[in-house]
Amino acid sequence: MNPVLLIDFGSTYTKVTAVDAAGAKLLGGARSFTTVETDVREGLESALRELEKMTGSLDYRQRLACSSAAGGLRMVTSGLVPELTATAARLASLGAGAKVEKVFSYELTKEDVDEIARLKPDVFLLAGGVDGGNVKTILHNAHMLASCTAEFPILFAGNRSAAARCEEALAGREVYRCDNVMPRLDQLNIGPTQEKIRELFLRRIIRAKGLTEAGALLDNILMPTPSAVMKAMELLAKGYESQAGFGDLIAVDIGGATTDVYSMADGKPKNDNTVLKGLPEPYAKRTVEGDMGMRYSAPGILEAVGADRLARLSGLPPEKVEELAAFVSLHTDILSGNPDVEALDHALACAAVETAVRRHAGAVERVYTPAGPVFVQSGKDLTDADKLVVTGGTVVHSRKAAEIAEFALYDPADPASLRPKKTAVFIDRKYILSAMGLLSGQYPGQALAIMKKELDECGAKK
Repeated sequence: MNPVLLIDFGSTYTKVTAVDAAGAKLLGGARSFTTVETDVREGLESALRELEKMTGSLDYRQRLACSSAAGGLRMVTSGLVPELTATAARLASLGAGAKVEKVFSYELTKEDVDEIARLKPDVFLLAGGVDGGNVKTILHNAHMLASCTAEFPILFAGNRSAAARCEEALAGREVYRCDNVMPRLDQLNIGPTQEKIRELFLRRIIRAKGLTEAGALLDNILMPTPSAVMKAMELLAKGYESQAGFGDLIAVDIGGATTDVYSMADGKPKNDNTVLKGLPEPYAKRTVEGDMGMRYSAPGILEAVGADRLARLSGLPPEKVEELAAFVSLHTDILSGNPDVEALDHALACAAVETAVRRHAGAVERVYTPAGPVFVQSGKDLTDADKLVVTGGTVVHSRKAAEIAEFALYDPADPASLRPKKTAVFIDRKYILSAMGLLSGQYPGQALAIMKKELDECGAKK
């Protein structure tokens, strides 16, 4: 055996997973509340004790970890045009596993800088302009950031013609230069920036969150948790060597505060009479819906879809829905033992999945030109993505997990949305996705084999 311990320091739970890397076998998993307010080792050691009851005593050859504890990696970004460099900066940040607190476009104002100081991000991503293009805006923004009272690292990933002058404007601050996230109008180049963001996470953020206190129990903290899930999904989609992958897929992670959506597909228009509007989408894409969550953000779901919609999904009166949504947002540790709370949780999960995937997927509209009607696509076409992976406490423990998952799919009542039309549904019942992302760094074949074995297929939908 080659036992490997994989740890996810989550915002609520610390999850531990033991695998045999030699035999590509899942040995067991356990979790305990994350104790970031006191000492993260307490929650970790509690989870390890539970794990040992399942696996017995193991001499781990490696101990690897990811983290989203204490809010994860919080970023603010700025760009020039909202649909172009600002979007590119946001995609780069989300794909690296960050939580994007705010996206600014055009020139920063004093009020913007004051807001940035209040937010005090872990990293600020300064982007704007294609290479050789506009330098005025990004240089202005660099000078404005220099006046900010809060201290944070600044990652420059904009017009290379402005790089040196921006660094001069930011003299005395912690600044890192990276390749432009959008060197040309039709080109995304977010990979180098994502690598630098992860590097900053390892060098600064982990230390700032106090997670190095667990150093005696770990070999390495490798990445933010969403980045680990992204790596797992990309491996599952593409496969490894002789092991076939799933092909185009989407994944939905329903949390207490947010709902994350991942897609692995090029998403290009499929018809000759459809043209793409805006930036080309990255193959591996992540979005985060900060108003879609089962506890902290339950009022956000209520606001987004309305009390009547949740009432129909839950079977509860609209007044009861509003009352319970407020209650669970204040009592975030409540479990679904109460029948009314269980009914509301089902409705919240269905609505969160539907709304989050609709926002993540692209849309198409018919426009009329002198040459006749054409279709304009914005975002990704995911209609042919035929695998759907769903995770998160509510769906994992629900008796209606497959029904919740179906809300991710295409709805004839919303024909413009390019959501999947038919998928096989897989439930991550053992919470292995982040662990497999960690494992894939050194054992990709074994991580893929474990996922294909352990993800619970619920059958095709629609």
